[in-house]
Amino acid sequence: MKFAIELPNSFVDFQAHTQIEHDMRLAYALWLFKGAKVTISKAAELAGLNIYDFIKACKENQVAVIDISKDELLQELKDFALK
Repeated sequence: MKFAIELPNSFVDFQAHTQIEHDMRLAYALWLFKGAKVTISKAAELAGLNIYDFIKACKENQVAVIDISKDELLQELKDFALK
């Protein structure tokens, strides 16, 4: 499916169209992943990246890859140590 949006020339004159498309796909993939609408692998696919590069993009854009609190992690570690 193709999706088109109208952008003013002043926003796109300084970048190649392929770079704009890449940036928009990445931004949308990050938004979907952050909102738990897609898995990390689907988000990476949408962004045109491998999983490792998508994780790096998540870090650069302050999108949590692992959604666990400090207390939950400490409890998991305690439970693991007891086994």
